[in-house]
Amino acid sequence: MYLGLDLGTSGVKAMLIDGDQKIVGSANGSLDVSRPHSGWSEQEPSHWVRATEEAVAGLKAKHPKELAAVKGIGLSGQMHGATLIDAADKVLRPCILWNDTRSHVEAAALDADPRFRALTGNIVFPGFTAPKLAWVEKHEPDIFSRIAKVLLPKDYLRLWLTGDYISEMSDSAGTSWLDTGKRAWSADLLAATHLSKEQMPALVEGTEQAGTLRPELAAQWGISGDVVVAGGAGDNAASACGMGTVSDGAAFVSLGTSGVLFAANGTYLPKPESAVHAFCHALPNTWHQMGVILSATDALNWHSGVTGKSAADLTGELGETLKAPTGVTFLPYLSGERTPHNDAVIRGAFIGLEHESSRVVLTQAVLEGVAFAIRDNLEALRSAGTGISRVTAIGGGSRSHYWLASIATALGVPVDLPADGDFGAAFGAARLGLIAATGGDPIAVCTPPVTSGTIEPVSALSGAYEDAYTRYRALYPAIKSLAH
Repeated sequence: MYLGLDLGTSGVKAMLIDGDQKIVGSANGSLDVSRPHSGWSEQEPSHWVRATEEAVAGLKAKHPKELAAVKGIGLSGQMHGATLIDAADKVLRPCILWNDTRSHVEAAALDADPRFRALTGNIVFPGFTAPKLAWVEKHEPDIFSRIAKVLLPKDYLRLWLTGDYISEMSDSAGTSWLDTGKRAWSADLLAATHLSKEQMPALVEGTEQAGTLRPELAAQWGISGDVVVAGGAGDNAASACGMGTVSDGAAFVSLGTSGVLFAANGTYLPKPESAVHAFCHALPNTWHQMGVILSATDALNWHSGVTGKSAADLTGELGETLKAPTGVTFLPYLSGERTPHNDAVIRGAFIGLEHESSRVVLTQAVLEGVAFAIRDNLEALRSAGTGISRVTAIGGGSRSHYWLASIATALGVPVDLPADGDFGAAFGAARLGLIAATGGDPIAVCTPPVTSGTIEPVSALSGAYEDAYTRYRALYPAIKSLAH
């Protein structure tokens, strides 16, 4: 048996698979986000441990014999979080999360240093780790002076699981400290934020062994014998391993809290000015590009909170048949935007409201706004040299047929639906645990799922969607001056 642990923003998912990659069971532990100030987003690392214990306890209650047979564990996690620990492994402050934008001034200052884009292949975004450390140095100098290690969220879990300070390439590529082409920490970039390689974890590939489970935890979970912990992956690369998006040109769209358009690359293809992320993949000698929007299902959940209707009820009111855009446009910039704008202070908007703008019209606009934001990502990826002819849909939002039809029509490409099953980050992490424990061939293990169906673009609405997208594109520059 092999265990995948995925540390998300809203919870930890634990998934067991067997040697044939059949899912045996899964369980969850819940997490909350603290937002003490506008633009801030934090979590206590101790809560990650508690949620992991909850998830594993849930598995143990249902599948004690299978859990006892675990030989490998893979880790996946929300990227970019700054987890700061001292020489005694004590957490110095709450982790600053991926969707925290407080360090936009520091990010701009680092991005102005040409070495960052040249070595990392990426803009220094406010959500990345390095500018967060620059913010801590400026605003919390006492804490900064006591930092012994900076760990990404899943790698803090690894420290708890194994006692080792280890990370891997895909997650570390989102720190702004990795030389992404060389797959190694850059001493120059670390020095630019007054840090050193000694304060970073060791680096392995995601498929490699990165510690073994501590005996006391193994005993608590009912496991005997050594359990290998794999390097693992950042959440999007782990999802790609789960989806089999590991060969050049394969792509998926993820509708989670954030939205992601992800394409695997056989070579390193940076184009930072497009705000496309060029990161290492979890497999050796493989990279990937992705565009990221900060609010996907988050936008629908916000709308749900305002209207007092569940997300499922809201999308249900739209029916199954895609409608032409109404003229009401929603900009999903509730916490800023990453690709293609790299704008931490822009905020969302409804444009074109009139007396007839019902709740259903607003729901339709929210779904279309997210679809158009993903279209922005597609255009950015194309400008960076990546062609996408079809995508596979994953994430909670992919349960809405209407939303996927909107995305297919906005992108102008078919959207494939995986057959019943969970092929997300926890499954990808379990696959990496299997590879690390058995020495299996990554490409042979990380195969794509069977497709259960395909949602084609609605050609009769392509013209109306193109017009609506043109209107959407014109609105960001129109409202930018109001936000800045």
